[in-house]
Amino acid sequence: MATRFAIWFLLAMVASVRFGIAQEEPTDQSLRVYGVNIIRDPPQSWTGYGIYLGRGLVLTAAHVVGSAARTKPSVRIAGLVLPATAVKEGDFEHVDLTLLQVDERQLPVSLRLRRMPVCERPSWVGESVIVVIPEGTARSRIMSPQLLPAQYRTRFSTVISDVATTGNSGSGVFDAASKCLLGIMSRKIQVRPEGADSKSEYKDLAKYFVPAVTITAFIPNLHHF
Repeated sequence: MATRFAIWFLLAMVASVRFGIAQEEPTDQSLRVYGVNIIRDPPQSWTGYGIYLGRGLVLTAAHVVGSAARTKPSVRIAGLVLPATAVKEGDFEHVDLTLLQVDERQLPVSLRLRRMPVCERPSWVGESVIVVIPEGTARSRIMSPQLLPAQYRTRFSTVISDVATTGNSGSGVFDAASKCLLGIMSRKIQVRPEGADSKSEYKDLAKYFVPAVTITAFIPNLHHF
């Protein structure tokens, strides 16, 4: 099993070198306006992210918010910190998504007019994507799930290989060509290198994002909000 893990890890690194990190384009930065910070009460020690969809709606990873009734989330957007209510909550182990809502009337007019569409087609291996947080953007590419250990391939079928340079939980993954939302970042996938003992640290292999098809199923009537 350790040998197989080593092979998968090596293949992933080769794939990363082969595809390379796509160069950022000037238009990538225009997506930053959709990136938000999620703040819990009391504040968490780590930075939580989300994506503004329009109509006062913010999509993030469920574990970033936790139980909204307990964490009383707020959203930092356009320099404002606004209280948020949970429209629909998922959970980390099943559907790692939570939909929040802020009072749209408190947002700048420029944001009230914006809408972020969810992609209608699935991502494909090698596709160039843009990962977005409020502070910046980073390019990556879709990684083949076949490069993951077997137990992860089906459950985490939408992954990117650039772990260190891209946004963490709740950040948005966008199609680089059409700029629609491909997914919401959920978690890292880690493995131990070949021959490492049980006390060795895990190494980052990939990042999984909740795909657009799951987002659409989670919010089937999004356009009605």
